[in-house]
Amino acid sequence: MSTKAKFLVSIVVGAILNLGLVVPSANATPTVLPVLGDSGATVVRMQEALIARGFTLKGGADGVFSTTTKATLKNFQKVVGFKATGRLDERTAKFLGLIAPDQPVAKKVKSAAVPAIAVAPEKAPKVAQVPVVAVPTPSLVAVALAVTPIDGMLTVDTLPSRGQRSDAVRLVQQKLIANSVEVKGGADGIFGVATAISLTNFQTSRGLNATGAVDLPTAIALGVLPDLATLGIPQISAFPSQGRCSFVDSWHESRPGGRLHIGVDIIGPKGLALYAVSDGTITKIYGADSKLSGNALRLTAADGTYFFYAHLDSFASGIAVGAVVRAGQIIGYMGSTGNAGNSHLHFEVHPRGGEAVNPYPVIKAVDACHVTEVLPQP
Repeated sequence: MSTKAKFLVSIVVGAILNLGLVVPSANATPTVLPVLGDSGATVVRMQEALIARGFTLKGGADGVFSTTTKATLKNFQKVVGFKATGRLDERTAKFLGLIAPDQPVAKKVKSAAVPAIAVAPEKAPKVAQVPVVAVPTPSLVAVALAVTPIDGMLTVDTLPSRGQRSDAVRLVQQKLIANSVEVKGGADGIFGVATAISLTNFQTSRGLNATGAVDLPTAIALGVLPDLATLGIPQISAFPSQGRCSFVDSWHESRPGGRLHIGVDIIGPKGLALYAVSDGTITKIYGADSKLSGNALRLTAADGTYFFYAHLDSFASGIAVGAVVRAGQIIGYMGSTGNAGNSHLHFEVHPRGGEAVNPYPVIKAVDACHVTEVLPQP
């Protein structure tokens, strides 16, 4: 960006902030969240939060909510399991740390709502009565700060599979080559036998499950997905179930009564051992008479993050409210109590005690459905 363009931006953004038309701090109460076309300090903070979580934004934190910023925000929402709208809604803003969990959010008031008429001095309204609104930046500034689409990253939804021909395949091949893994035919964008063999070699060298597929742990190791810690998503130390089992990403699938599925279902036979995924404390127990969850429990980690296990056949000995457990410890057994239908574990993740996020990437990162032996007990 030219010096002239930067100077123009600084004047326009500074003028907007000085007029009080954009809330300059996320700590203000209530907060007006920016929308596409807005600019200002809150947009800068949103962009910085996305970049800090590993999402590429060419042009950096320029303070303009452009179409590219919208695309990056949408990509982030996909990865963390939120509704991918590209809008900075209240839930996304709280997850990014832009506003406090208990902070109210004001509705944006259209600037047209303020009459453009002359007002006599004695009848002039007080400043406090003027709605706090975010004013779109002039189009000249938006053009000067236009940024190119994100690159170098995929999402959970765009990880390539065998038989595909795409830029996503080419990116994976390029990453393999960059990690000194030979790909016969080079980065041709074709996911064939050669690419599967190269992936297997890479996975073996990193101690990953050698599947020849671009699964979540492989994608993170290759650098085509941000790691969970960077995204602010909890990491777990143990897979929640003994194998053999299976699971798919069923986040937000429809359920009876208009509900959305906010967990992941790990399918397996009745009686499989269920493990604590992290060190923590049992903070809640539900009995078999709970119509929806059946036997269920909450395991809460030190930072307030809790993991919800439902449809257990039974609890392990000593598991009660207040019990302190270690990662990998048996806390119950798989079953079909409650509204289960078949034997499975319904598993949820609630970062820092807040709303649930898609648990699929969390458990996929430590997938151990192939481990059939019971883990050594701590």
